[in-house]
Order: sequence, then structure tokens, then C-alpha cells
Amino acid sequence: MKDMGIKSERVQVNPLEEKTIEMVTKLVMEAMKQNDSVKKEGRASSLEKKEGYVVPIGVSARHVHVSQADLETLFGRGYTLTKKKELMGGQYAAEEQVTIVGIKLRAIENVRILGPVRKETQVEISATDALKLGVKAPIRDSGDTKGSAPIAIVGPKGALYLNEGCIIAKRHIHMSPEDAKAAGVKNGDVVSVKAENARGTIFNHVTIRVDESFTTEMHIDTDEANAASIITGNTVTII
Repeated sequence: MKDMGIKSERVQVNPLEEKTIEMVTKLVMEAMKQNDSVKKEGRASSLEKKEGYVVPIGVSARHVHVSQADLETLFGRGYTLTKKKELMGGQYAAEEQVTIVGIKLRAIENVRILGPVRKETQVEISATDALKLGVKAPIRDSGDTKGSAPIAIVGPKGALYLNEGCIIAKRHIHMSPEDAKAAGVKNGDVVSVKAENARGTIFNHVTIRVDESFTTEMHIDTDEANAASIITGNTVTII
């Protein structure tokens, strides 16, 4: 290979300069490590304050729970519900649907029954449904129907009229005991949650329900979901 005339020269560094460079480099590296540590601590602190406990959302549409006696009034003697889809806590969406009728004879058709049968029949609707039906349904925990709105239910084989039993379900979070412990809450606690989306909605007065059979999920009705731009599968954070 021909010599192209390029010479390589080794630069000689004064020993004093080498020590100075080593010292400066060491100081710079230590400063960078300290700065990085401060950033990580600050970031961790920020995450602890921001994150909280994340819970998935399930949007609950209007539905009916029925007693065995009322089921037979609506569908015939000896009738049993047909399971369509498994839900949490041993519940399921049934194939059967009914029509609910308000006191002004305004009706909503194709309202699904949830099984299994209960001791008492109950209708859960949204505030918009209540306006359409012309009923004054109170906001209640599921099962708390004393003094609630009257409603009629019509099935293929018969109809029944409830003097009370129609409510707007209070928003709540189902939790397993393990998840409740991790979240630092217990059965009956009332918390607030935040949806981190374009609406940035905060829901207050959310009741915690804990049971071995529950899968952790927050339930809101269709009115609440639409107002907050939430669909089933989204998440909220307990704050």
C-alpha cells in the first residue's frame, strides 16, 4: 500500500493535565449521578401521588331482577331463565327480555333480565329512562327498594305491577378481598374515582362492595358513561 502522505502523531499530554482531566471527569460523573437520582425520586413521588388504584369500568344498561314467582307470572308456570352470558358473582345475563311500563303508560321494550332469580323483583334504570317512563326513581344501592318508584313489567305470558321496586342504581365498585386490601379499602367505604380521558371526570360517592365472588370492576349506568365519554373496558383511578 502506497504512502498517501498522511502522518499519524501521538499527542503527548502533560501529567498535570491528565490529573486535572481525571478530577474534572470524576466530579462531572458524580454530579450526573446525583441529578439522575433526584429525577428518579421526584418521578417516583409524582407517580405515587398520581396513580392510586386502577379499576376497570363496566357500563350497566337497564335491566330487571325477578323472583321465581314473578318470573312464572311473566313467562309461565315452572319457567326457568336461559343463561346468555356469565357475569361476576354468579350472576348472568339471561336470554329473556321484558317490557317495562311507567305510570303514564310510557314503555321501554327489550329490557334484559339478569339471573339467577332473587327474593324480590327489582328494576334498575337510568335517569334518562326515568324521564321517558315518567317515574320518580330514587338513586339507591341495588336491593334497597323500599319506598322506590312503582313500575309495571310485561312478559309474553302475563304482566305484573310493582308498588315499589324501580331504582336508579348507585355507582359502585365490586372488589375481591385481595384487591380491596391492595387498594386500602373495605366493604361499605365510599370513595372518589377519576377518569383520565378528554372529559377528565371525577365520580364522587362511589360505594365499595367486597365479596369473594367478585371480580374487581366499577359499575356506572349509561347516562354516567355517556356524559364522561366512557365505555366498558376503560379504567378509572381511586383517588
